[in-house]
Amino acid sequence: MKQTLFAAMLALGLAACGGDREEQAEYVTDAERLAPQPAPAPTPASSDALTPDGWKGLRIGMTREEITAAYGPDANPDAVGGPEPESCDEYRPEDAPDGFLLMLVNEKLARIKLMRGAAVKTDAGLGLGASAEEVKEAYDGEAIVTPHKYVEAPAEYITVWKTGQTGPDYVQDETARGIRYVIDKEGKVQTIQAGGPAIQYVEGCL
Repeated sequence: MKQTLFAAMLALGLAACGGDREEQAEYVTDAERLAPQPAPAPTPASSDALTPDGWKGLRIGMTREEITAAYGPDANPDAVGGPEPESCDEYRPEDAPDGFLLMLVNEKLARIKLMRGAAVKTDAGLGLGASAEEVKEAYDGEAIVTPHKYVEAPAEYITVWKTGQTGPDYVQDETARGIRYVIDKEGKVQTIQAGGPAIQYVEGCL
């Protein structure tokens, strides 16, 4: 009788211990489930994005020969790209995307311009047709806003410098790199210019 009673008590004790383990396991699972999860890593900019330094194989500072080797010769060699092509020229290489216009200053790539037909976006995820408000929000106070030279507001220039000695005045530092969004009279991005101080030019090579 004593043995039977002892066996029963032992069985109850083991059952109780087993229940504690199950409750503990369930508690750990809930704790893990309710614990704060680490924030997802930011999505890197697309390799197809236009940046202040260039786009894909087109890098600010490249020579005409390097551009030709990578993207072919001028797609329209009979067009006039500038009054003095040796000092400043604009053209689209044959193998560059539609809507791309390259500016060479002293035979080196100084600016990449996205214009009508360009589907490429900047490293902030902005493309042609974006609103001025979207551009300003994307850069969170970093943008310099200046009046458009020829068109009344809401047309304007929104410029974001990433490197170099820059400020609200005209930037002359050749090491400076940035992006300028040209906003039209509808308050939308009409063109985008990336590169060095040449992004400030408002009349082609002028």
